[in-house]
Amino acid sequence: MKYDFSEIVPRIGTDCMKYDKVDWCCGRKDVIPMWVADMDFRTPPFVLEAMQQRLQQGILGYTCSHNAYWDNICRWNKEQFGMDVKREEVTYIPGVVCGIYLCVQCFTQPGDKILIQEPVYHPFRIVPEHSGREIVFNSLVRTKDSFTMDMDSLRRDIKGCRMMILCNPHNPAGICWTREQLQEVAHICAEEGVLVVSDEIHCDMLLGGRRHIPFASVSEEARQNSITLQAPSKTFNMPGIVASQTIVYEPKKRRKFFTYIEGNDFDLGNVFAYDCVAACYSPQGLEWKTQMLEYVQGNIDLLCERLEKECPQIVPIRPQASFLVFLDCRGLGYQTQEELDDFFANKAKIGLNSGAMFGPGGKGYMRMNVGCPRSIVNQAIDQIVATLALVQ
Repeated sequence: MKYDFSEIVPRIGTDCMKYDKVDWCCGRKDVIPMWVADMDFRTPPFVLEAMQQRLQQGILGYTCSHNAYWDNICRWNKEQFGMDVKREEVTYIPGVVCGIYLCVQCFTQPGDKILIQEPVYHPFRIVPEHSGREIVFNSLVRTKDSFTMDMDSLRRDIKGCRMMILCNPHNPAGICWTREQLQEVAHICAEEGVLVVSDEIHCDMLLGGRRHIPFASVSEEARQNSITLQAPSKTFNMPGIVASQTIVYEPKKRRKFFTYIEGNDFDLGNVFAYDCVAACYSPQGLEWKTQMLEYVQGNIDLLCERLEKECPQIVPIRPQASFLVFLDCRGLGYQTQEELDDFFANKAKIGLNSGAMFGPGGKGYMRMNVGCPRSIVNQAIDQIVATLALVQ
């Protein structure tokens, strides 16, 4: 490999949320931080070089976008996903969660119902609730190996809603929804007049040779009735840059949304944003992404194989995308989520996200971030196995 993903990069004491604020998630600092979704790999050198070039100008003034930014976004979508995007159909937003907030504010009113499919990324619930909207939970169904949608329950639950927030690929279970599933969602929502906001931040992190299927690409109904949210931040490990984009095809929705974004001054990137995104969506970015995903896949394989042999009470849902693994820990026999959280934080000394934060269907689960050197994954498994030998 050209890049060294096994390197241990010191992060403690660098104002790093993952390490310096790990007590936010599990109440203590002396744990292996495997929670918040950034990776422990160095940000790619071509991203850092783009920042250095900008710094050499000597003034960190207001910065405008440039052609390479827009051209690379459009070309990347075409080459990676077969998705045609014109310059006028995309604009900058300061983060995908902020994009969800902007969609909620622009297209719904206080008291409106918004549907989410839990267990799912917790801001899907928090952002609308804090904006005075009512959340409708449409629960995913546990299968032998993962979760799936129940289309009959979706048809029932969607009635009376104004918006559906879709996670594609899914976080925390790492599901790549099929074209047929996405087409059915698009048809159901179009019939009910429900706008689909598709969070596709993990779209570049598909594993096993899979190719991402953008929601807006599956049918004309999906194209005309959706807002797509993307970002290179997860894939290229630069969430601190705060650079995302939204794609809207339908002209009336696009005018309304882009005018709202611009009118509230959310359409201007910071001094590094445009250069970093353009660097990510370049041939160098594709090479780095390919090697990074190969390494992450190795970490996932290691985790799944070792848990099956040494700790079969914990069943990982093998993700089809991303570096996040949802662990089914119900086999450990704990009666409450609090007991499960205590086992990992205070006994095994590993900082994971509690499954309960993702909704009622996440109880009995934990989310583990394996976007780190393999030695850390091995150490975490060693601590889990050793702790189980003591407590059971």
